[in-house]
Amino acid sequence: MKILVLGRGKTGALVAEFAKERGHEVRSLGSSDNQDGRGLTPEICRETDVAIDFTTPLAVIPNIIHCMESGVPMIVGTTGWYQHLAKVQELVTERKTAFLYGSNFSVGMNFFFKAIQAVAPALKKGYRSNIVEKHHIHKKDKPSGSAVTIQKILEADSGQRAEIASLREGETVGMHLVVLDSPHDTLLFTHDAKSRLGFAEGAVRAAEWIKGRIGFYEFPDVVDQV
Repeated sequence: MKILVLGRGKTGALVAEFAKERGHEVRSLGSSDNQDGRGLTPEICRETDVAIDFTTPLAVIPNIIHCMESGVPMIVGTTGWYQHLAKVQELVTERKTAFLYGSNFSVGMNFFFKAIQAVAPALKKGYRSNIVEKHHIHKKDKPSGSAVTIQKILEADSGQRAEIASLREGETVGMHLVVLDSPHDTLLFTHDAKSRLGFAEGAVRAAEWIKGRIGFYEFPDVVDQV
């Protein structure tokens, strides 16, 4: 495929590298050549099979609008923009294109979400929940998108809204700790990312999956298929 990577940061660079290893033709646009989505010209969009976005909360919305209006399927790993989710879904439906987003593209993390969903009923049996997330000092959004996803999973089952503690330290890739505590025992669930390569691999596999499809998807719903 012809893949357009939006964002030349650490994760974007790994996405481009992994996509090339998978045999795809890759083009990248950084912030300097894509201010407000202006780098997404009709010519570039015509030559793109799928776009993968790992930018910033401010940059991602113009990128989404340009890609959807041009009919370019899109994978979005950027977080911090979910207040616009309903409007983006409307745009995807209106343009009859394909869009897949995720708070975390690590395959392991998405199975971690499923594990949390499996134990969430414990909150109806006297357990209380807390979430701790730790990331590198450069991360723009707080709390992390993954922590918010975990919070929603727990709340959907019990009605309890877990508190999230956010830490920013050094170059930490990403650690999430979920604590379910009762007077009798404590359950601890941890996902600790070793490198960003897991995010890159998941995003590229999602791009391969979405080609030829139409619709609005979230990565946890399709992780078993990529």
